[in-house]
Amino acid sequence: MSNPLTHIDKDGRVKMVDVGDKAVTERMAVATGRLIASPETIELVRTGTAKKGDVLTIAEIAGVMASKRTADLIPLCHPLPITSAKLNIEVTSDTEINVTACIKTKGQTGIEMEALTAVSVACLTLYDMLKASDKSMTISAIELIEKTGGKSGTYKKQDG
Repeated sequence: MSNPLTHIDKDGRVKMVDVGDKAVTERMAVATGRLIASPETIELVRTGTAKKGDVLTIAEIAGVMASKRTADLIPLCHPLPITSAKLNIEVTSDTEINVTACIKTKGQTGIEMEALTAVSVACLTLYDMLKASDKSMTISAIELIEKTGGKSGTYKKQDG
């Protein structure tokens, strides 16, 4: 039986996967996450009166920047030429901000980690910019929703 963990060799040592022989394909990944906060904190975001300024725009920029630095953060992740990085951050209720990242590349390996990193850092940036108002905020539900391209093809998370 072959080892299903691609970052572990036959002797149990970590390795960076060799993607040199893989075909270059268009790849896309979508990830989401959310920040839960008090209604008072969400109101600061809605009205643009948070002490640190336009928190949604700053978090979007942070997410884009993070997607480009994923290989610097995740030890065995390949650096990828990102062709598109789009974040959508919106207040969806009196206590919730949803973050969605869609990241694209043309490469030899997947872009899922870049999308997940973008969402994570955007959520952390929201927390940082709002913590003066609410230290009890929660970051949750960071997950891959969809990915396309590569040998494994398309993945879409099923509802439920």
